Amino acid sequence: MFRCGIAYPRCRWIVPLLLLFAIIFDIIAIAATSGWVEDEDAKSHYASMWEQCRGRNNNWGCKSLMEFPWAQAVAALMIIGLIILIIAFIISCVALCCTFNVSLLPLIGGLLFLVVILQFIALIIYPVKFNTQIVEGHYDYTWAYGFGWGATILAIGCAILFCCLPRYEDELTGLAKTKYIYTSG
Repeated sequence: MFRCGIAYPRCRWIVPLLLLFAIIFDIIAIAATSGWVEDEDAKSHYASMWEQCRGRNNNWGCKSLMEFPWAQAVAALMIIGLIILIIAFIISCVALCCTFNVSLLPLIGGLLFLVVILQFIALIIYPVKFNTQIVEGHYDYTWAYGFGWGATILAIGCAILFCCLPRYEDELTGLAKTKYIYTSG
């Protein structure tokens, strides 16, 4: 799995750190007050996961998106995904950093795959349904929406790592015998 020189014991610290970055990205995406959708240069219309604002020249009228069932579903899926991500992070810290418990690694991988599914659904529903409301102009999905995808991509990578790490238990604990490329005969 790691044949390019990565030391296995470092994975005990790197993978939970990647999960922490996924949590931070998710919090940024959920808490952003703008940055999910903008018209060209955000001149007359922008939106977050929670509300959309229209206007010009510091005269903005904002309207909550939470009156739409699809927006409530997106918010619920993103928040549930964040909660499960935090739980997986706590379990990974216990399993890898405090004590070494290999039996928890597939559980963490399963939780992360659940996070990926929930957030993937939310990040697909949002642009599909939001685009049905827009009839004019060109819109871009911007930085906060990108942070949502960043968290999901990190969760996919960590889920794969957590499912593969139990195969390398001896390498992770440092008990594996060193393998040399050249041996004298």
